[in-house]
Amino acid sequence: MNDGVLLIGSGGHASVLLDMLIEQKINILGYISPLPAINQKLFSDFHWFKSDENILQFDKTVVKLVNGIGSLPGNTLRADFYNKYKDLGYSFATLVSEEACVSRYATLEEGVQVMRGAIIQTGTSVGYNSIVNTGSIVDHDCTIGSNNHIAPGVTISGQVTSKENVHFGTGSSIIQSINVNENVVVGGGALSLKT
Repeated sequence: MNDGVLLIGSGGHASVLLDMLIEQKINILGYISPLPAINQKLFSDFHWFKSDENILQFDKTVVKLVNGIGSLPGNTLRADFYNKYKDLGYSFATLVSEEACVSRYATLEEGVQVMRGAIIQTGTSVGYNSIVNTGSIVDHDCTIGSNNHIAPGVTISGQVTSKENVHFGTGSSIIQSINVNENVVVGGGALSLKT
């Protein structure tokens, strides 16, 4: 098979990723979902594989997976999928919207997705399989853990550290130098002032 990506999922998050992949002219080998695409017009030009097991027909040395499974508080499906296919030797594409602003001195680990309008400043690192969603801001020198979801409109000030599996709810704000423990949900619109 030719080098390219397989999109996992066909819901809302996968739709946004597919739009970004098309815009960046990335070779899309198809999408994998047990259910029909929500946005059938967007997905209509791509091959639909109906089972995760279809992934195994692709050479893991040339295909990359794009994790289009959305992230919700308390739901581990996205992380479970990532871990399963990493253990099988597959790689995940890191995807950054052309309309995001990411410092060349920031570090994005494997499978990170940075959506339109997001800003990631210098000295920040974002752990594997994390989402920095639409219009969110991660300021300087932050350490964002793996499997984090920074929902739309979140503001994270400088030198914030988050552990694994943190969900920053839509519109929440974290002031500088806060430490956020693993598996924490920061509620939508919340203001976090202390560790």
